[in-house]
Amino acid sequence: MHEFHDAFIQLLILLAISVTVIGIAKLLKEPYSIALVIVGLILGLTELPYIEEAEFYITQSEVFQATVISLFLPILLGDATLKLPFHHLYKQRKPVMGLAFVGTFISFLCIGGASYYLLDLPLAVAFTFAALMSATDPISVLSIFKSLGVSEKLSTVMEGESLFNDGIAVVLFKISSIYLLTYIEMGWSGLGSGVFMFLKFAVGGALIGLLIGFLFSQVLRLFDDYPLEIAFSALLFFGSYFIAEHFHTSGVIAVVVGGFVFGDYGAKIGMSKETKTNLNTFWDAITLIANSLIFLMVGLEIRNIDFSGKWGFIVLAIFIVLVGRTIALYVSTGWIKDLTGKERLLLNWGGLRGSLSIALALSLPMDFGGREEILLFTFSVVLFSLLVQGLTIKPLVKRLRLSKS
Repeated sequence: MHEFHDAFIQLLILLAISVTVIGIAKLLKEPYSIALVIVGLILGLTELPYIEEAEFYITQSEVFQATVISLFLPILLGDATLKLPFHHLYKQRKPVMGLAFVGTFISFLCIGGASYYLLDLPLAVAFTFAALMSATDPISVLSIFKSLGVSEKLSTVMEGESLFNDGIAVVLFKISSIYLLTYIEMGWSGLGSGVFMFLKFAVGGALIGLLIGFLFSQVLRLFDDYPLEIAFSALLFFGSYFIAEHFHTSGVIAVVVGGFVFGDYGAKIGMSKETKTNLNTFWDAITLIANSLIFLMVGLEIRNIDFSGKWGFIVLAIFIVLVGRTIALYVSTGWIKDLTGKERLLLNWGGLRGSLSIALALSLPMDFGGREEILLFTFSVVLFSLLVQGLTIKPLVKRLRLSKS
């Protein structure tokens, strides 16, 4: 009981810091996610009384992983599905599907192959790293898009890609880190086994999300009570995630599909206008708290990373990821006439990596060969992504004249 009390106090200290940073960032009209990472880095590199214990607690691998993956990931995915109208997504289905499915696979193959040959990583390690780098995190980019009045089309494509490619990247990560070498030894039958496992994870997760989303949508018909309907939405997000994971399918894909069914079909058949407003307000607040802790934790994680003597490999890893993203984006959207050259350029540079990549890297078993290299490269790419790409998105949008303001 005493340990739980201490952990709660430590989380509260970090939450107080992160909410203060968000408030200052919003007053300065800057993306709060990047401000939190910078403050996290500063705190991680300095030793301050009272905060030191909280930092140590939160940056333990199992705490970071459990907090981000088990607690915050269903919340962030579920909230995004409620905020992204399905008809917007359907309208941009070609670029979204191209990037999320074809683009993620191309990125995975390019980064994995280059990491194997150029970074001299073992095959399973190279493709595990590639899977982590195939997940995009548009939170800070979308907030910049919103403040500058970037088109609904680009925001929808970026958010839609992220929702689906997170699920695919998690499946590729599991296959690469656990089964890849076995499948390679099996030859062609191994390839078939890999494809079957991927389909089982992805299709199984989608079916579970579809079923649970439909059931909760029907339950909405019976009530006009927004606190209860908000509770149903929380149960839907966490329930679909953990039920899918229990059956060894993709919890991420289950939440995305279930959330879309609930937010679109469920809203039409069983939600009043008052419920919709309160539902969005509730998840806005919860998502703000989740994001505030996640990005601060990303910065704090610098305490556990050893950069000494690795700078050449770090620069090469960042270069590989940037080139992999570029190839994936242009190949997977080359056939789409609706996207202009300027829009492709912005989507390419806006493909940031974030907390999911770090949380997955930390979830690797301690005895996984190459774990330290994966953590080092993943953390370095995420930092570069959030700080360099994140801070240059605004000038790029203005230079390309893609904003209304």
